[in-house]
Amino acid sequence: MAGTLARKAVDHLRSKEFRDYLMSVIKLLLLICFIHFQHFWGPVANWGLPIAAISDMKKSPEIISGRMTFALTCYSLLFMRFAYKVQPRNWLLFACHFTNEAAQLIQGGRLIKYNMEKKTAK
Repeated sequence: MAGTLARKAVDHLRSKEFRDYLMSVIKLLLLICFIHFQHFWGPVANWGLPIAAISDMKKSPEIISGRMTFALTCYSLLFMRFAYKVQPRNWLLFACHFTNEAAQLIQGGRLIKYNMEKKTAK
């Protein structure tokens, strides 16, 4: 009796209908997670840019790329505006790009100061 009941349970778990049901539930859960967390995980991953810029502030200014600093400054400025204009406002993304904007401006200032000192030393 118990053997046939266990066998029926295993057969049910292996059936196509059960797999289809399981996949539909998983799809639904993933969709719900995506909808609720799409305004969270993108900005969290985006924090790598300002963290890298802040950590580079203690390094020598000769490693700073002027073109990259300019590009990241423009990028953060544009996406700060986007994060503010989008409805609902994405304050986490705004804070991330505001921090990156400040860090890139500081890095740009360090690069300009380094280049000026290098020119006057010649």
